[in-house]
Amino acid sequence: MRPARFCLLIGLLAHLSGCAVVAIGGAGAAATATAIDSRTTGAQVEDQSIELKAYRALNADAELKEEAHLNVTSYNSVVLLTGETPTPALRRRAVALVKGIDKVTHIYDEIAIAAPSSLVSRSGDAYLTAKVKTRMFADEQLSGLKIKVVTEDGVVYLMGLVSRAEADRATDIARRTGGARKVVRLFQHTD
Repeated sequence: MRPARFCLLIGLLAHLSGCAVVAIGGAGAAATATAIDSRTTGAQVEDQSIELKAYRALNADAELKEEAHLNVTSYNSVVLLTGETPTPALRRRAVALVKGIDKVTHIYDEIAIAAPSSLVSRSGDAYLTAKVKTRMFADEQLSGLKIKVVTEDGVVYLMGLVSRAEADRATDIARRTGGARKVVRLFQHTD
């Protein structure tokens, strides 16, 4: 495999799993993913910081930690909250905790009022995310590394700092991927 393709593959893995860069590719893969990403390096670091602070805050709440399944995704200081809480009160509490984090500019609250999803359901969502990212990565008109894909209960959320044409292309790819029940666009446009 040629070095450039290898670095891009490692960069793709970095977006599928935050630990992949460290475990597989090290600094070279991180540099490739960072260079392709539309966000500044500072914004990327800030997004990681927001996610870590949010998980800490949510896990510090014993009831949320025990009864809910929550995911936090930050892109350019915009936060997507997905998962499940058994009551509206717990949902509001989760959103309030994340709203209190410095540098968060907007929250998309997509938390369902339901029992926490099963491991089988989460595995299916991870597989669907991987399929969408792989199709974006293989597309010659789109860099899949510029778009963050999150799947919850078959709903595919797309985040990124992209042109309208890139947003449309990514949405089309996600919609044509088997298993996607719905596609939600949360893009910030560059044009």
